[in-house]
Amino acid sequence: MPKKHAYLSASSAYRWMRCTRSPDMCSDIKERDSPYAKEGTDAHSLCEHKVLAALGRDSPDPTEDLDCFDQEMDDCSDEYRNFVMEQAAKAGKRCPDPLVLVEERLDFSRWVPEAFGTGDCVIVADGTLTIIDFKYGVGVLVSAEDNPQMRCYALGALDAFGSLYDIQTVRMCIFQPRRDNVSISEISVEELLRWAEEELTPKAQLAYNGEGEFTPGDHCIFCAAKAVCRARAEYNLELARYELETPDRLEESEIAGILARIDGLTAWASDIKDYALAQALAGTKYRGFKVVEGRSVRKYTDEAAAAKAVKDAGYDPYEQKVLGITAMTKLLGKKRFAELLDGLVYKPPGKPVLAPESDKRPEMDNIEDAFSDN
Repeated sequence: MPKKHAYLSASSAYRWMRCTRSPDMCSDIKERDSPYAKEGTDAHSLCEHKVLAALGRDSPDPTEDLDCFDQEMDDCSDEYRNFVMEQAAKAGKRCPDPLVLVEERLDFSRWVPEAFGTGDCVIVADGTLTIIDFKYGVGVLVSAEDNPQMRCYALGALDAFGSLYDIQTVRMCIFQPRRDNVSISEISVEELLRWAEEELTPKAQLAYNGEGEFTPGDHCIFCAAKAVCRARAEYNLELARYELETPDRLEESEIAGILARIDGLTAWASDIKDYALAQALAGTKYRGFKVVEGRSVRKYTDEAAAAKAVKDAGYDPYEQKVLGITAMTKLLGKKRFAELLDGLVYKPPGKPVLAPESDKRPEMDNIEDAFSDN
């Protein structure tokens, strides 16, 4: 039976290209499946079915077997199907016989040892190769720009079909409906192959051999070894050893230096606490610490019986509250939500936050006026 996941997968390329020691560090760590992963798997299954059905191909409807199916998933998969069909139609105008592949296994081991992945949708046509990736998550906004996962998929598709079609350009599309995000990036085949030879392959070889340097950074959040990695610990503990100047009051430059590292420090501290608790529950003893019962909230043993008792006594045991935007969208679905609540939803200004200058959001103007209590 073939391996389900490659050692150097396309989906983790962002991490192992930056920290080539990460795959080796993670190799003996078994990750637990999260409810978000299950939700994503169900959404992908539904998307696959709807695209295949739209293409006129046989595909059994998986809806009844999906544990996480709801109206929102139904709407998002509809949007994805429509997007794919639009891209296929565009390809059909440029090429008489475009090839539309769904959940296609793509082998890019020519550049990365023993590597392969699965492309959600690949549209092969003369002139342009289109790679489409469906993202159901909401936690991280995903961009197609300089995206190594998408580029690896493109390389696999080029290797398989490049001799059959005259492809000059690769078009990579991220479709992330729950973030209203459609990100598209294009690269020439020549530039993509140069990137593969000069950047991808050298780093992949180091990662495959367990060589190179540990390199902490924002990619650590996706690493299974993030809580036990010494390099990440030392990187974050540097802030605790921050060499401050003599004056009692911190200078602006010192605060700026701390701000640049503090998000990573707090994320690392949280990862350490979560990991230590899991290990302690499994029997590990940490000197000076013990597992205790945390704060809990009282609950009714029988909610219906409690409500009846209060109601019989002449009181109203229920409270009414309008569902929040997210819960209401989940209840109604995006289309029905828009139909029923058009004009009844607004978005107030977000709370000011400090962000690096590299952040894509524009700098706020007239902050004091915008957030005045008057």
